[in-house]
Amino acid sequence: MAAGPRARRGSSAVGIVLRLGLLGAVLGTARAAVYFREQFLDGAGWQKRWVSSESRPDLGTFQLSAGKFYGDPVRDRGLQTSENSKFYAISSRFKPFSNRGKTLVIQYTVKHEQKIDCASPYYIMFGPDICGSETKKVHVILNYKNKLHPIKKPIRCKVDGYTHLYTLIIRPDQTYEVKIDNEVAALGNLEDDLDFLPPRKINDPAVKKPSDWDDRAHIDDPNDIKPEDWDEPEYVMDTSDEKPEDWDHTVHGEWSYPMVKNPLYKGEWKPRQIENPNYRGVWPHPQIDNPHYSPDCSIYSYENIGAIGLDIWQVRAGTIFDNFLITDDEDYAEDFGDETWGETKDPEKEMNIRQAEEEQQRQRVMEEENFEQWFKKKREGKRESQKDRIMKSPVEKEEL
Repeated sequence: MAAGPRARRGSSAVGIVLRLGLLGAVLGTARAAVYFREQFLDGAGWQKRWVSSESRPDLGTFQLSAGKFYGDPVRDRGLQTSENSKFYAISSRFKPFSNRGKTLVIQYTVKHEQKIDCASPYYIMFGPDICGSETKKVHVILNYKNKLHPIKKPIRCKVDGYTHLYTLIIRPDQTYEVKIDNEVAALGNLEDDLDFLPPRKINDPAVKKPSDWDDRAHIDDPNDIKPEDWDEPEYVMDTSDEKPEDWDHTVHGEWSYPMVKNPLYKGEWKPRQIENPNYRGVWPHPQIDNPHYSPDCSIYSYENIGAIGLDIWQVRAGTIFDNFLITDDEDYAEDFGDETWGETKDPEKEMNIRQAEEEQQRQRVMEEENFEQWFKKKREGKRESQKDRIMKSPVEKEEL
């Protein structure tokens, strides 16, 4: 999910275009500024609030769906990708706002119920990326002075096919938090975990490592001597081969024995390694304050946030995005997640398990039917074979 002027293209990550507006919603007794909230509860009404991109003619289309299994057929409906091997781009706008001096919370649910195989300017890109066995991570990429900075911490995303709740929290004290299913998956300081600014300290360029400082942990053993029979060529002539009778030296040149791999070749000889008795460890280069470092207490802040968007690429369609929320209240976001995803996640799993059991039962019935048909044909074949033998045999009826 990306927040900014537009959403970023990703494998299956969501791009939230950040320009958010103040809608003002209240959950319970705690008041919170809700800049954007979308649950797709009014049927086709979402088509008036969300606009598909016209940047290219072959974009995939979104449809409203709760998927093959769900906890609630209405509450679990969201935007679902519907075509394989397509780019998707859609966005929704709202009244612009600034998060200066306030916490920013971006949250939504995503379900990859299909088996996953495996741009535009924006402020924040946040969401799961499922593309191959090694990716499967949560992207957190922030725009700072028109440059994109990804988080350095690896955050593993959920890949079990069920709906999951993703939350990004950015606070005025420059700290951040990533939550999955309302549980902390990563937290830290923006300046420490993203390369926004030059380092506070650098190596002192005026100081050099002493010439007698030995930082080699291991050295060659001076007592190790290369064996006399070590040197063998890597390739040798195959003298067992013979020149073809039709060899024409005017065409192919003079014939010579072909070269083959030498089984006695041992590779390059290297003396064994021993511990260096003069090892002094890694030389600690003295540090000084970086003259190019200047603290910036506004890294977390963005102006004119007013749009949210999905900008993705999928090989296999079927992902569902729902329960979008952008607010300044962490407690509100957690309560909203509990009252949406939290109330339907267990029924969704139960439905999926029930469907799997029913499918297994159908498979068993089909296998039994196929076996009965096969056994019946085999039995009938044996009867026909017995009749043929009886007709051909001169044995008396009583003997039979």
